[in-house]
Amino acid sequence: MHIPTMNFPYRSLLAGVALTMLVAACEQRASTSGSAATAPVAPTVPETDKWLGKWIGPEATFVQLAGGNGKYDITIQNLDGPRTFKGSAVGSQIVFERDGVKESIHATNGAETGMKWLSEKTNCLTVRAGEGYCRE
Repeated sequence: MHIPTMNFPYRSLLAGVALTMLVAACEQRASTSGSAATAPVAPTVPETDKWLGKWIGPEATFVQLAGGNGKYDITIQNLDGPRTFKGSAVGSQIVFERDGVKESIHATNGAETGMKWLSEKTNCLTVRAGEGYCRE
């Protein structure tokens, strides 16, 4: 059985056409993927924005979070009365400064607040051990 072979000029022409098609396909793919990379990405809402509102502590204490998009007005009511601070989202916390000390608010359960009055709660925010606030 005889297998026909192409003459040399035709093989060169066929290889050239194949190479041209391959280069064109790569260029098209690069331009398509490049436009997707430059498309604007919708900003994500920080996890801490879910904490907006009032959180209750024992003995008429509370923390109230207002604002959003990672910038917050924090009102903390303790036994001396309410005070307001500016805070910012950093990862899964809200950081703020109080009396020259960098503080952070983070999500916990009642037991992690370190406060026996809140120990049975499941949805809480804690500033530090012994300073926590929860929602029902």
